[in-house]
Amino acid sequence: MRKKLLAKNTVASMAAQITALICGFILPRLFLQHFGSEVNGLVNSITQFLSVISFLELGVGAVVQSSLYKPLAEKDNKQISKVMVSANKFFQRLAQILLAYVVVLMLVYPVIANQNFGFLYTATLIVAISISSFAQYYFGIVNSLLLNADQRGYIQYNAQTITIILNTLVCAIMISMDGTIQMVKLATSLIYLARPLVLHIYVKRHYQIDWKIKYTEEPIKQKWNGVAQHVAAVVLDGTDTIVLTVFSTLSNVSIYSVYFLVVKGVKTLFLSMTNGIQALMGELWAKQELKQLQDFFAWVEWIIHTGTTYVFSCTAALIVTFVQVYTFGINDANYIQPAFAILLTLANAMHCLRLPYNIMVLAAGHYKQTQKNYIVAAVLNIVVSVLTVKAWGLIGVAIGTLAAMAYQTIWLAVYDSKHFIFWPLTKVAKQFAIDALSAVTVIIVGGQISVGELSYISWFFMAVKVALAALVIIVGVNFIFYKNRVNQLFNKVRRKAHDE
Repeated sequence: MRKKLLAKNTVASMAAQITALICGFILPRLFLQHFGSEVNGLVNSITQFLSVISFLELGVGAVVQSSLYKPLAEKDNKQISKVMVSANKFFQRLAQILLAYVVVLMLVYPVIANQNFGFLYTATLIVAISISSFAQYYFGIVNSLLLNADQRGYIQYNAQTITIILNTLVCAIMISMDGTIQMVKLATSLIYLARPLVLHIYVKRHYQIDWKIKYTEEPIKQKWNGVAQHVAAVVLDGTDTIVLTVFSTLSNVSIYSVYFLVVKGVKTLFLSMTNGIQALMGELWAKQELKQLQDFFAWVEWIIHTGTTYVFSCTAALIVTFVQVYTFGINDANYIQPAFAILLTLANAMHCLRLPYNIMVLAAGHYKQTQKNYIVAAVLNIVVSVLTVKAWGLIGVAIGTLAAMAYQTIWLAVYDSKHFIFWPLTKVAKQFAIDALSAVTVIIVGGQISVGELSYISWFFMAVKVALAALVIIVGVNFIFYKNRVNQLFNKVRRKAHDE
């Protein structure tokens, strides 16, 4: 059952992320063509400012999910109801804070941002984007967390896939009809309201939640520790755009957003394959099945590290050429930034390399114990980015992100080794060394493969060559250093193919 649910969640999540990836490239290109780089930069900048306060869940979502693992495993409907009611009350209070933040942002952003648009234009765009954020993430978030914790995230992933496709079609039509950017973003908000409605109906039919239940003891432990950790994580991921908005130009924000669109797409697609892992780890930890947990973690760590090395070394070799093709004909900003591209790719690769360690922390609910790490990483990112942005621009903010991600990844790896997995740090060091060897080799070899003419078809054939070369290199390196794992993986694939 566990494997079946993990497979369903993984497939549905990947489908949703592939859809989001494809559609995510369509709309920014239309924005660039129709509205220009500055408007595209403005949209991305406002979106990032909104994400700092986080319309997602301010980290409480992860804590709520952790609090649900045990009662779901024990089928304790009473405790599940208490957690759900407590979470719902929190998010209702949070909504008031978020609304106040939007009002403040409407007044302050046009003053602090380095932009050339009128107050009314910018303020109305903030309202439109904020409503969209609410529609996508805030409404129905409690139901979404319940489904994820119960390893039924595929329900929301399927709903997400449908709304993404519908949103892309409607926005493209509105842009072709010369609709304003505010109207386009407002249409997005109305479309995304359908998703929480679907989740509400599903939860009502399949779960016995007593929304009138009373409790004396807070059922969600470490709630505010989760908030502190998440805010720090959001700052860590979102500092670059904010620093560029305040200390640089919206054109640089647009350049950043195009490159980040690529690495985020790759990262999100890769992350989609891990969406069911946290719930499974949470169940194993809740039941204290430590031997199974250790074996499972070992596989997860190796697969995530190897997969990250493969996809991001390919990305590093291909990203500049792709951006050249993607921005062809757009001349209001210089989108060819190879040094920045490599650093940004490396920083986001590091974000994925930390995944197994971070997932374990979240699954175990160790928010209070690890929050200082997140805060230090966030501060490190801000300080380095602000100190370097004036001199080095885009490269400076990428260095800040890379330094913070590297620190956090190493810290979490050490923490997991001491508190959950109980194995020597030499195993972790070996894994990182093999990652580095594989990535450098792929980038060197990939650099020798040229695109020819600037077109999507030529780039596609270039990408296929790089991907095949990278596959041979990474499988070869891992066969030398992790021969047993490679053989076991091939045997599993072979057995599954034979069974089918």
